[in-house]
Amino acid sequence: MKRRIFLASLLGSAIFLVPRLALAQPDSTWLADEAMLSYHMSHPMHEVDGVSHAARGKGVCHAGWCDFLIAVPVKTFDSGDTNRDLHMIEATKGAQFPMIQVRARFQQAETAEPWIHADLEVQFAGQTAHYAKVPFERTQQGSEVRITGSIPLTCSDFRIDRPSFLTVPIKNEIPVHVDMTWHAR
Repeated sequence: MKRRIFLASLLGSAIFLVPRLALAQPDSTWLADEAMLSYHMSHPMHEVDGVSHAARGKGVCHAGWCDFLIAVPVKTFDSGDTNRDLHMIEATKGAQFPMIQVRARFQQAETAEPWIHADLEVQFAGQTAHYAKVPFERTQQGSEVRITGSIPLTCSDFRIDRPSFLTVPIKNEIPVHVDMTWHAR
C-alpha cells in the first residue's frame, strides 16, 4: 500500500514537471537577413509609398521572452520623388533624429506559432510611442523565419506636423509595413 502511494505521488509530481519541461525553450539570438520597411501616406489628391531596405535588427530570446531591436535610417526611405523625400526628412526631424528604432517584446512560445503579438516601443522624430499586441505573421522557410505585418503609426503619435499639399494636410495615419527575414545565430 505504501509503495502504491509512493508511486502515485511520484507519478503525480512527474505530471506537473512535464509541462514545465515542455515549455522550457533554449536561449536564442536572431539576426535580420533581409528587411523591407515601407510607409504609406495618404492625401485626397494622391497616395505615396516610401520604401527602405536598410533596416538592421537583432533579437534575443531568454527566460520565456523575446526582445528585438530594429533600426533604420530615416534618410533611406525612397518614395520615388527626391523632393518629397527631403521634405519627409525635414518634417520628421530626420537630421536631428536620424534613426527610427523599434523595440519589440513578445512571449518566446510565439516563435513557434503562425502569429506573433508584440508590444512595440517606437522611437521616431524625437518621440516615443507604444503599441500593444501588434500582430505579425510568422512563416518558416527552411532555417529562415519571415515576419510580416503593419505598425499603426500616426503623425500625432510623434508630434509631426502633417505636411500639406494645396493647403490640405496628409491623413494622420502613416502605417509602416514590415517584411523581414531572420535567422537564428
